[in-house]
Amino acid sequence: MWWSRLIALVLKELLTVLRDPRGRTILIGPPIVQLVVFSYAATLEVRNVDVMLLNRDAGHWGEELTARIAGSPRFRHVMLTDNPQAAREAIDRQKVTAAITVGTEFSRNIEAGKPADLQILLDGRRSNAAQIVAGYINQIVLGLAAETPSGARKVATAIETVPRYWFNPNLIYQWFMVPNLIANIALLIGLIVTALSIARERELGTFDQLMVSPLRTHEILIGKLTPPILIGLFHMTVYVLAAVFVFAVPLRGSLFLLYASSLFYLASIAGVGLFISALSMTQQQAILGAFLFLVPATLLSGFATPIENMPSWLQPVTAINPLRYFLVIVKGIFLKDIPISEVLRQTAPLLVIATVTLGAASWLFRRRLE
Repeated sequence: MWWSRLIALVLKELLTVLRDPRGRTILIGPPIVQLVVFSYAATLEVRNVDVMLLNRDAGHWGEELTARIAGSPRFRHVMLTDNPQAAREAIDRQKVTAAITVGTEFSRNIEAGKPADLQILLDGRRSNAAQIVAGYINQIVLGLAAETPSGARKVATAIETVPRYWFNPNLIYQWFMVPNLIANIALLIGLIVTALSIARERELGTFDQLMVSPLRTHEILIGKLTPPILIGLFHMTVYVLAAVFVFAVPLRGSLFLLYASSLFYLASIAGVGLFISALSMTQQQAILGAFLFLVPATLLSGFATPIENMPSWLQPVTAINPLRYFLVIVKGIFLKDIPISEVLRQTAPLLVIATVTLGAASWLFRRRLE
């Protein structure tokens, strides 16, 4: 029966991956490294910043500003100096991210409600961190200005704004990162395992045996497609459990919708992997081809930077990236409880990508069998 041949091929593929030391390393190493590094170390938050402060004001508000900056939990070390050249050298040598100079008329001007003389030198080589640090300093200065007599009079008539952060009220970084990792680890493992499958057959000399076997082309593709999907589902389950029980990320949506959409996502990844594997003659070529797709797919998915911020000519390219759509599904199910209509809207492109890539892999595989 055809199904018995198919099950035998699936079991053979799983055993091949699990018995190979390199295969086991790929399955165990990258998921652990990604979970630890991205969840704890690869943060976009800016903390423990070193700054230098030159206070040339002898008044009360200059001293108060110095005390508030020194006491801020955002800054690790506040170095005081009386030499303007030392502040520039600290920026040049990357000892500090910002150098703050308080002007001689700072206290007088801020108490009179006039523009205060405050200079902030920032290290433009770390542009993202510099902008965030400038925001921290501006918040401290605005808070100080509101407590001066002039500032108190203005605050009494000003409109107060109170920000509220939906879906992540405390701006916990792991709530953003860990759901993203669920999609990324499925992409990494599924792509590499699938890309190595046919290339391994050629390298080990078993490709000819596969050609003369009673298996048909579509049965071979299904047999090659199933193990990466099963492995991807296993890793996704581990990451979902870690997200909920280790990092306390709320799971507000439906697990059924998450796993149902993940089947189409993993199928689209496996289609790309099979296409790469059919093109490759060796496992080394397959790994290089997988990483050639992996890096652009991650950068063009909206994982770290919004797609809207990309150049207009580059944004249409992201439409063929399966990671782009599954990231929306994962984050939406975890943090927003998105409706089934939105899940279907994001799943439809995954179905199209899976159909095209699997069709292309099947065509190329048949060409190689001829």
